[in-house]
Amino acid sequence: MTVYFIGAGPGAADLITVRGARTLARCGVCLYAGSLVPHELLDECPPDARLVDTAQLDLDRITEELVRAHEAGHDVARLHSGDPSVFSAVAEQMRRLDAAGVPYEVVPGVPAFAAAAAALKRELTVPTVGQTVILTRVAQQATPMPPGEDLATLGRSGALLVLHLAARYVDRIVGELLPHYGADCPAAVVAMASRPDELVLRGTLADIADRVKEAGVLRTAVIMVGRTLGASQFRDSHLYSADRERHEPCAPVPGAPVA
Repeated sequence: MTVYFIGAGPGAADLITVRGARTLARCGVCLYAGSLVPHELLDECPPDARLVDTAQLDLDRITEELVRAHEAGHDVARLHSGDPSVFSAVAEQMRRLDAAGVPYEVVPGVPAFAAAAAALKRELTVPTVGQTVILTRVAQQATPMPPGEDLATLGRSGALLVLHLAARYVDRIVGELLPHYGADCPAAVVAMASRPDELVLRGTLADIADRVKEAGVLRTAVIMVGRTLGASQFRDSHLYSADRERHEPCAPVPGAPVA
């Protein structure tokens, strides 16, 4: 059978995709990432589904569960928070499933940075201000960052930085970014994005660290730093400009339905 890596979304149970919910509803086994996944989503599983909390399992044990379920003829939902394409640790699971000859598919989910942007009511790419978003983290007691991906290097771009898994290192982040962005650069932290206990902190590089510590934010938070967070004076997008050159509609693709 098939293993489905499903993005559960950033926290709110109703932010799972329709495809994700439908896939979850037909899988006989579900491995979920502990408290990072809303428990309401487990109600979408079949009543007789086997539910496995992976919070205390290492990679070997998780792989064993996936392979065993596959061999027993079950489709398996591997439920991850956010979107599987970013900081989800699915790459090593896929590598092991490849070695075991177990087929798998990926169902995208709403990433945490998108939920954080929604909470801030900000577009992260603003015309003439910033058109680049860098998703990254910092290495502390985790896997080292590859060469050239340290904050000092990334900060030279001036792009909007989105840092995952880094709230407890906010002082270090501010110190490394100040020379590149300046003390007045807008910064924000969104903890528990999309959840009932969501917390939004706004400030600048000069004060965001103090705000984070005062609020006691340590985990499940996204840090954003960049000029687009505070942009108000910018040119309208060319996409909707009245001066944009208008083109005739493209010819229909042969065989495609006509509206």
